[in-house]
Amino acid sequence: MASLSRPSEIAKPPSLIPPRLPDLDQARAIFSWDEARRALDGLPGVEGGLNIAHECVDRHVRAGRGSKVAIRWIPADGPLQEVTYGELAARSNRFAHALHRLGVQPGDRIFALSRRVPDLYAAVLGILKAGGVFCPLFPAFGPDPIRQRITGGDGVALVTTPDLHAAKVAPLAGQLPSLRNVILLGGDAEENGDTRASTDAGAPEPTPGIPAFPWATHAAEPLLADADPAWPVVATHPDDLALLHFTSGTTGAPKGAMHVHEAVVAHHATGAMALDFHPDDVFWCTADPGWVTGTSYGIIAPLAHGLTLVVDEGEFDAKRWYRILEEQRVTNWYTAPTAIRMLMKAGPELARSHDLSNLRFIASVGEPLNPEAVHWSAEVLNRPIHDNWWQSETGGIMIANVQSLPIRPGSMGKPLPGIEAAIVERTGPGEVRVLETPDDEGELALRAGWPSMFRGYLHMEDRYRSCFAGDWYLTGDIARRDADGYYWFVGRADDLIKSAGHLVGPFEVESALLEHPAVAEAAVIGTPHPVAGEVIKAFVTLKGGEAEDRAQVRSILAFARERLGPAVAPRTLEIVDSLPRTRSGKIMRRLLKARELGLPEGDTSTLEG
Repeated sequence: MASLSRPSEIAKPPSLIPPRLPDLDQARAIFSWDEARRALDGLPGVEGGLNIAHECVDRHVRAGRGSKVAIRWIPADGPLQEVTYGELAARSNRFAHALHRLGVQPGDRIFALSRRVPDLYAAVLGILKAGGVFCPLFPAFGPDPIRQRITGGDGVALVTTPDLHAAKVAPLAGQLPSLRNVILLGGDAEENGDTRASTDAGAPEPTPGIPAFPWATHAAEPLLADADPAWPVVATHPDDLALLHFTSGTTGAPKGAMHVHEAVVAHHATGAMALDFHPDDVFWCTADPGWVTGTSYGIIAPLAHGLTLVVDEGEFDAKRWYRILEEQRVTNWYTAPTAIRMLMKAGPELARSHDLSNLRFIASVGEPLNPEAVHWSAEVLNRPIHDNWWQSETGGIMIANVQSLPIRPGSMGKPLPGIEAAIVERTGPGEVRVLETPDDEGELALRAGWPSMFRGYLHMEDRYRSCFAGDWYLTGDIARRDADGYYWFVGRADDLIKSAGHLVGPFEVESALLEHPAVAEAAVIGTPHPVAGEVIKAFVTLKGGEAEDRAQVRSILAFARERLGPAVAPRTLEIVDSLPRTRSGKIMRRLLKARELGLPEGDTSTLEG
């Protein structure tokens, strides 16, 4: 909820480059996914074939663009390194051949647990070229979430580094029955060896040097040195499984959302439509490849467009980030609301001390972007942030503030061409009613059929079927659509607060709290009340230098009451040092509620350490 003194739409600075999607309504009228498929090569020599990795690297090499820089890698310490499309194609071919020699079959699940280093990107593409299924793991995971995902995904191979293997995988010896091979990136042969003999016919012998594990452990360099840099891509087709993204729920084990090679059609199309990709762009997606954003838009979409991709191995640091934006002349930047709020805390002076004149387009995803952040960006960075919405299950961006649209701060934008969205109300098992009146709140639903739609939850067919009513995919997100077709996030269905007959979405309350000058972050939950059913409790962190006292609590509560009214404003407020969030940046409201009420915490494998 923006301050009343602020405009409802953000004016954008003029751009010398016309937007890729100049007229959203016209594009929606003529768009077809069949036409979007024809923008890609298909897999040469394979009737009806399609392979994500071929579209990301090999087709650019075939078109004579092999010398173009694909990756600018900025190590945590040390000089920048560049990898061309030709080098990335050859290195990924070697990975594919090595996996073949280790006995990996098409459809096998191969996990990756690594920091952001160039060989991670080559390995991802090699897995796809081998016909395997890429399964990302976030490097900050502890052993238990790693075990859950590898066993739940029946992982046969793992690509990781010596230190992560020693700290997080080795303790799982005896708990990963499907794992047969581990490839270790970096280090030397003696560090990376294994005394166990390989049982795969034709596979290289494991390198001797470290204690035995139930899986064969191979040093990457000697393994790849003997592999073929021209190894052909396995014949894959649009509906062949390619990606497995695990997503956490409030209870139970993480769910493995399955995506197919046809997803690249949506990644390519939405990169142009939602992120305004142009051929000479320098693109930086700050999401780690261990998350769906870091795979779909940190690897596949920009490489499918032949862009130069900035990859930073380092962790968040405001000075470092601004320096990267300036020195690498980043044109398109895709980041998370959490990161934006951290930059806001660093102050406007730091931003204004850097030349960001090459930066043309900023987008965010991961959780709703509060209006205050959009206004801050327009005022401090001289360009607004374009929020968009999608899920692990959708595989790609569905709703966005595209470059040609005026931005309404707090809105997630309008559905992209090829996407039909609606606000619905569940009326029974597998049945919904579409809500037609503007600003009616209900569940956001999408008409099934876009290429990156998930095709199932691995080993959870009933859970998958429960996500649909007819051909509507039910997202579990509560939203509203205004009279002009903009969609507005209200909250997750299980986050909504019912207080004295009012249905309150936490995002609206949190956005108002963030407008208070002392508040850095905010989260709200509903707590039981004998009369109202639930009342709203807020948890906030303060900006640096702000004192924590009762007067400050009263000031924030009074501010929220003035902005929101007594029916929606928090009744109580607690100042905390930090809020629980996933490693991808989402605040875990359900965890706050579980701790407040003494309830089971559910799956916490993605909790930030």
